[in-house]
Amino acid sequence: MSATSLDPISLEIIANGLRSIADECFVALTRSSYSTNIKERKDHSVAILDKSGRLVVQADETLPIHIASMGGLMHSVLEKFGNDIREGDIFIANDPHTAGGTHLPDINYAMPVFVDRKLAAFVCNIAHHADIGGMVPGSMAGGMSEIHQEGLRIPVVKLFREGVLQQDIMDILLLNVRVPKERRGDHNAQIASCRLGHRRFLEVVDRHGIANILAAFDEIISRTNARMRRAVSAIPDGVYCFSDCMDADGIDSFDIPIQLRLTVNGNRIELDFEGTGAQVAGNINTTLNAVQASASYALIASLDSGMPSNQGVLDAVEINCPEGTLLNSVFPAPVAARAHTCQRVIDVVLGALAQAVPGKVIAAANGANTTAVFSGIDPRTDSPYLYLETLGGGMGARAAKDGRDGVQVGITNTSNLPVESIEQEYPLRVEEYGFVEDSGGAGQFRGGLGLRRVLTPVDHNCVFNGAGERFRNRPWGLFGGLPGGSGRFLIQSDDDTHRLDDKPNKVPVRDRARIIVETPGAGGYGPPARRSAEAIAQDLESGKYSAGFIRQHYPGIRK
Repeated sequence: MSATSLDPISLEIIANGLRSIADECFVALTRSSYSTNIKERKDHSVAILDKSGRLVVQADETLPIHIASMGGLMHSVLEKFGNDIREGDIFIANDPHTAGGTHLPDINYAMPVFVDRKLAAFVCNIAHHADIGGMVPGSMAGGMSEIHQEGLRIPVVKLFREGVLQQDIMDILLLNVRVPKERRGDHNAQIASCRLGHRRFLEVVDRHGIANILAAFDEIISRTNARMRRAVSAIPDGVYCFSDCMDADGIDSFDIPIQLRLTVNGNRIELDFEGTGAQVAGNINTTLNAVQASASYALIASLDSGMPSNQGVLDAVEINCPEGTLLNSVFPAPVAARAHTCQRVIDVVLGALAQAVPGKVIAAANGANTTAVFSGIDPRTDSPYLYLETLGGGMGARAAKDGRDGVQVGITNTSNLPVESIEQEYPLRVEEYGFVEDSGGAGQFRGGLGLRRVLTPVDHNCVFNGAGERFRNRPWGLFGGLPGGSGRFLIQSDDDTHRLDDKPNKVPVRDRARIIVETPGAGGYGPPARRSAEAIAQDLESGKYSAGFIRQHYPGIRK
């Protein structure tokens, strides 16, 4: 702990100053990147960590899954480089098994900040690159059975040494990816974001003094830790168990179990995932830090949604996850589609908490990170293109409200990619974009609807890769609420329509054929019989639900 003591007002001023740095760096990364996945969808995060690698503040729009990744990167940096950290260095890494990452497309950057020649902090960011090489465009599809197939693995290295770019490292990064010009632009955006954060941090130090900044680091983390423990202490003591499963790994495993035993004792909470299935051949495995981030998010969202997301939360949650399982996989496990599994971790935490604090928990949301990737040669420029997007779906119904339709939920928190951006940037046409009728689970409060997007290549043939979950096992409802609808991928050409696998790999798509992506809906809350006649009438009038659905689930209503 720092010897300097801060009064509450000074602490709040400094904390807000640090958060404003992270927010400004987040916006700078958004506006200076090249790929739609970052500049439009905002699939990136920014944070400030202290010199020991503890996460202090994140940007407001940061993705929850990245909370542990940046800390994992910093622990790897400190372990590998120790005293060889110098002014002007910028570190880069992505490997889940050796460098604290969660999957290869998320490239981590970290820049140390020195004050009076002493290491004071790190400015970090993560951005999801639309491709990191490997056996399939987009580096995210099913069918990959080891991490070597998923793309370029980057250990912790210095991309900049004392301010000098190591060009040979950048050359390796760009040689191993598709659309290298776009990748270079995104790397430069991350570098610029780090340098901006470095400058802004020194400005805050000039204003408040380094002793006060370091004291604020400790206070921010310790107060958040105390706040989380107070929230936990409001849960009745006990043991709460819940289980769910993953649809498939994309190779040879189906209905892979995830089991949770959640124990509350005073202000202590332990999440024990003993009984979860072994790691699988396909790429839905996760690393422990991804599980830590997912579980922490679920607790914040349920117990105190205004709580800062920093090291204080991570330190308050005890997790037991046996090594070699789906949730704590070991090398060479593939992990590209780990976000699907992280969503299921959130589902099981919420399912357990529903038994203890039912009014604070929602029914199962779409529970997926439905991924669509199109790649080919743009006939307008005769150059390669790669379009990647992860689509939202239904949000689970709440204790007093319907779930929201067509939104990102859980750890994903990315934005919608506008139709105009897709059609301007890529040789694709969006023929439909809307909600999936009847996909929200019936209940006193209904679940949210999934999304439907139909895309077709224009004047060329292309390749489609995808990854979906909740295509077999529907999102569950709570307290009598019914499950939400499942997702699916379809390909349609002329009069022929057939369903694709839930993790399709290298599907050829001919000119003017249509790829149909439908994401899962969400579960309902409470018995359908308790839904008000007014709400049912609004459902029917909205066009989101068919008359048949209304008659089936609300038989007491006559139209």
